[in-house]
Amino acid sequence: MYQPDALDLCLLQALQLDGRAPFSRIADVLGVSDQTIARRYRRLRTEARLKVLGVADHSRLGRTNWIVRLRCNPGAAEPLADALARRPDTSYVGLMSGGTEVMCAMKPRSRQDRDDLLLDRLPRTRRVTSVDACCVLHFFYGGPLGRLSRIDALDPAQEAALRPAPPGAAPETVVLDAVDEELLELLRHDGRTTGTDLATATGQTETVVKRRLRALRRSGVLYFDVEYDLEPFGHGTEAVLWLRVEPARLRSVGQALAGHREVRFAAVVSGEANVVVSVLCRTPQELFAYLADRVGATRGVRAVETVPTLRRVKALTYDPRR
Repeated sequence: MYQPDALDLCLLQALQLDGRAPFSRIADVLGVSDQTIARRYRRLRTEARLKVLGVADHSRLGRTNWIVRLRCNPGAAEPLADALARRPDTSYVGLMSGGTEVMCAMKPRSRQDRDDLLLDRLPRTRRVTSVDACCVLHFFYGGPLGRLSRIDALDPAQEAALRPAPPGAAPETVVLDAVDEELLELLRHDGRTTGTDLATATGQTETVVKRRLRALRRSGVLYFDVEYDLEPFGHGTEAVLWLRVEPARLRSVGQALAGHREVRFAAVVSGEANVVVSVLCRTPQELFAYLADRVGATRGVRAVETVPTLRRVKALTYDPRR
């Protein structure tokens, strides 16, 4: 079985910091050759199914994120999850609990798209017994505010050398044109697509493509994230926590959760369970310790529902081999 070493972890963290960083820059910071970084990158793609992907921050586009819980009759969850994973407006789909629940994070492009899915298609889907849709009200960690995991393989100087400049202050809603949309779609499938290939695909010059990418990143619309198999890195237990938090302590609880190493995503959502947290642990025993010693001890948390993740069907892109 593939076992990542220290250099693999450094490269992975470097790509989490800047998915489009040139191999030459990563190699210089890590003190190895360009060829070594290119070879390790190919290895991670093969052995850990690593993908670097361009992701759009929909909050900068005036769009709302939703998290949907779907409870199904036995046998219906897996085909439903696969169907949702193929949709371009879903960013995460997981088979949960005992295989009778699907959790889906969706980013509808318009109110019509949202209503079509939430009010029509899902409620009318055969063998779906209930649909709970939660609007994401505030992110504390995850997406542009965090990374899939906290690796800590790089020292502070290396991390500072590889970290890109942060986006500017949040502007009013960014409006994209057809070229911007096309670039985002191409990068959604491969965040390291070369400038030459992007120019060819869009019919623009490389100079125009580079300028557009800089503008998209500077505005905060475009950021890069990585997707990879978690088990080779020692993380075999995933779960989603639905927390009921005292309203007056939503901000303090969210900020506390964002500092926990186990947390991959944390946000305030609409609904009775008003905070949702995705956690990643090595073992069920480690998950128990986290619940008992960290979450349970957080002031303001009234109740916790723990829902194990059986299988990630989609994290950032759909991979039918998962």
